Amino acid sequence: MARLRIGWPRQVFAQVLIAQLLITTGVLLLLTGLFLQPLRTQLDDQAEHQALAIAQTTAADPDIAAGLLTSDPSPLGPVQRQTERTREATGALYVVVMDMRGIRWSHTDVRQIGHLVSTDPSIPLHGHVVLQVDRGTLGTSARAKVPLRDGGGRMIGAVSVGIAYSGVRDRLLAALPGLLRYAGTALAVGACAAFLVSRTLRKRTHGVSVGDISALLSEREAMLHAVREGIIALDDRERVRLVNDEAARLLAIEGDAEGRDLDEILPPGRSRDVIAGQVTGRDLLTVRGNRVLIANRMPTPDGGSVVTLRDRTEVELLGRELDSIKGLLDALRAQDHEHANRLHTVLGFLELDMPDRARDYVAGLTSARRALAEEISERVRMPMVSALLVGKSAIASERGVSLRLSDRTHLPTGLIDARDIVTVLGNLIDNALDVVGGGQAGARSVVEVEAFVEADTVVIRVSDNGPGVPVELRNTIFQEGWTTKASPTHRGRGLGLAMVRSLAERYGGTARVAARAGGGSVFTVTFPDIVAGPPPAPPQPVLTGEPS
Repeated sequence: MARLRIGWPRQVFAQVLIAQLLITTGVLLLLTGLFLQPLRTQLDDQAEHQALAIAQTTAADPDIAAGLLTSDPSPLGPVQRQTERTREATGALYVVVMDMRGIRWSHTDVRQIGHLVSTDPSIPLHGHVVLQVDRGTLGTSARAKVPLRDGGGRMIGAVSVGIAYSGVRDRLLAALPGLLRYAGTALAVGACAAFLVSRTLRKRTHGVSVGDISALLSEREAMLHAVREGIIALDDRERVRLVNDEAARLLAIEGDAEGRDLDEILPPGRSRDVIAGQVTGRDLLTVRGNRVLIANRMPTPDGGSVVTLRDRTEVELLGRELDSIKGLLDALRAQDHEHANRLHTVLGFLELDMPDRARDYVAGLTSARRALAEEISERVRMPMVSALLVGKSAIASERGVSLRLSDRTHLPTGLIDARDIVTVLGNLIDNALDVVGGGQAGARSVVEVEAFVEADTVVIRVSDNGPGVPVELRNTIFQEGWTTKASPTHRGRGLGLAMVRSLAERYGGTARVAARAGGGSVFTVTFPDIVAGPPPAPPQPVLTGEPS
């Protein structure tokens, strides 16, 4: 037969309930004991002082002193008769009168008259008062002993009065039921409160045990710091509850962020607005430094929230590389179409027996293309940037857009990271081509690129003759997620200009947009404190990217 094992419960709520009941019971028992002890002392003190009052009254009676001096100790003597009347009137257990030898002259048990008292009488016989609870021939009693003097004040004996201690005990026991009722009521209230607290705790802890809670906390910490997604937990007042390692890395949070307000660890901007829930939606894009993040926010029942962050920087870079490859394919397709047309022209010259014209035509095309590349590489000494401009000029030509370099364009080597300039120029040129690429009836589409060094600042400017940017949108267009284009399947839209501004601000510069004279818009990006000393003089101006 299975043995019933009773042990300490594992659930937190049960442990708390039992602990609270034990504590409540223990406190009540302690309080009851602390109450009973003073009550017992008080009752003893009252009984002793009652005995003292009777003893002093008896000692002050002149008949008692006269009887002690003029008679012998006898059950029928005047001392016995007087003390018995006093005992019966006061309800005392006994009233004993003794002479200086300790011989009883009165007693409740008349057989004790004429015999020595059972306790030491020396203290009252020397003129001192005694108050005590002691045991004698009649049992335990609260007693008082006082000296007995004659009319001249001479010591002639002592008076001892006892109050039955059973009376004191009865009074104490009579007080117990009421005290226990109060204690029981307090215990019941405490038990109900403990039960309610335990039930609430059970709901909060889902009935798990203490060991399970410890294991869950350890697993939670390990999981939060092991996942490759950033996780931030906030309370209802936007104070940080938790930040895992990945979130601290993605948001560049330094130091311990837990317990601090969100405004203290993140500057104003879209990233803070997304995390705080001021921007709503799913898979919200935001840029923090040079990282592209996707954020999702989930509210919690207590009014707080949990925000997850995914790093989409590499995906975004791959998407842009895919766009670049697509642009290159478009350029190659345009070149293929253009070369087909030129080959048809050469074939026509040859069929018309005009070889000289064919040779001149081919030589002119080759020299024009070579001249374009040479002019760009001469003005822009950064190979990655010049290659970008050559490629963009081919795409612009296919779209029927004139891509020009301004007279001031000149970029030497040794400046900022060429990849950052490529990011800025690529985004601005792509946006400009998208704006003017559709072409306006009767208008010539133009995109102008200007890149130069002024004092110690690199300035990049891209202008177009498109519809322009309304004044009320000139700050909004630099926010993450703002776009007028349909998003491709491989990546989101609305990040290009946000990344441009983020790059500029990382170098301490600015990115802004203004109206172009004659219509259109001008985007200007600055990178200050990059070059020391005056920039070299630019070469003669060149016009590039004219449509064929």
